[in-house]
Amino acid sequence: MLHGFDDYPIHQTPAPLLHPVTDSPNAYDRFFFNGYRADGSVFFAVALGVYPNRRVMDAAFSVIRDGVQHNLRATRSCLSDRTRTQVGPIAVEIMEPMLSHRITVGGSAQDEDHGIRAELTWTSISAAIEEPRFTHATGTVVRFDYTRLTQFGSWSGWIELDGERIEIGGPDGAVVGCRDRSWGIRSVGAPIPGPAGAPQFFWIWAPSVFDDACTHFALNQEADGRAWHQSGAATPRLDVSRVLRGEDAEADRAVVLDPSRVHRGNLAEVEISWQPGTRWAEKITTRLHRWEAPTVEVTYEPILRFQMSGIGYMHPEWGHGMWRQDLDVTRDQIVLDEVDPESITGIHIQALSVARWGDRVGVSTVEQLVLGPHVPTGLTGVVTGSAGAGL
Repeated sequence: MLHGFDDYPIHQTPAPLLHPVTDSPNAYDRFFFNGYRADGSVFFAVALGVYPNRRVMDAAFSVIRDGVQHNLRATRSCLSDRTRTQVGPIAVEIMEPMLSHRITVGGSAQDEDHGIRAELTWTSISAAIEEPRFTHATGTVVRFDYTRLTQFGSWSGWIELDGERIEIGGPDGAVVGCRDRSWGIRSVGAPIPGPAGAPQFFWIWAPSVFDDACTHFALNQEADGRAWHQSGAATPRLDVSRVLRGEDAEADRAVVLDPSRVHRGNLAEVEISWQPGTRWAEKITTRLHRWEAPTVEVTYEPILRFQMSGIGYMHPEWGHGMWRQDLDVTRDQIVLDEVDPESITGIHIQALSVARWGDRVGVSTVEQLVLGPHVPTGLTGVVTGSAGAGL
């Protein structure tokens, strides 16, 4: 099946662009964004994913207000054209690749019935960080084979929640955040039939924003603590006003795609103390060792918790790539103080945190998903909380 993009010389296989290179049902291509104020008064997140072999596109928008996380979810069939990145009331628009994106929620009379609307623009404040390819297999089964980029940005616009308008940032960079784009193979949608072993997944992801720089940290470990993926980088913070002026997008894009601006690490280490009875960190220290450069050591002190199930992660009914109907839209909420930390939907979080790197004080969202046993921190079972162990 042909698409208009087949006219461009960008093919990677002999097949038309709409034909995935793999027939795995777990093929996916996803956008993720978050945005926040350093004091926690604003926190929101957006996700939109395409699952070409399941012929599904889904999206979610989530915002925290007064201790309640409000989630808008949508899914639709996606039989061919994956460039129309809109699912019901939620849309992601690439304004200038690697430089600016627009998020819209609602806008029609039907959409307003859900009580959540937004018009938001994300503008780059850092180089794009290409993470090393994630590959992991259990026996002969490939569980992960994907690429991700992480990039930091500043937000402007507004969110309207049940009639209350929340102004979001502007050129001053008061509301910042990060985005990632990932694509390849990982577990999505309904499970593939067949025998399954005990689940195990250890994941710490810590993108941080400081006044003059941004740092990134990512670590996956086996149950015994051996790393199967470790990466990270430090990169100078860019002047957002340059991109906002839009005088020379090609020159700006060359800056954010310049690999010399990304100072990579070659060894990632973490120390964690857990909140008792949970798999949520009480305090985290990460160390990113760089070749012939000082180690980047950052400590994180959580101040706000965002439940990733609100945008589909680990959700039993609205998980990524799950087919429901064409078109299905719903709104629900999570009272954060009522979340069971030992529930399957409760353990995957992002913790808005104060980040300290030497004399620098910044802000970060430390994503944590620790499923199954993890010997170094003393975690046992699948979701059983910590008895006070640390790494």
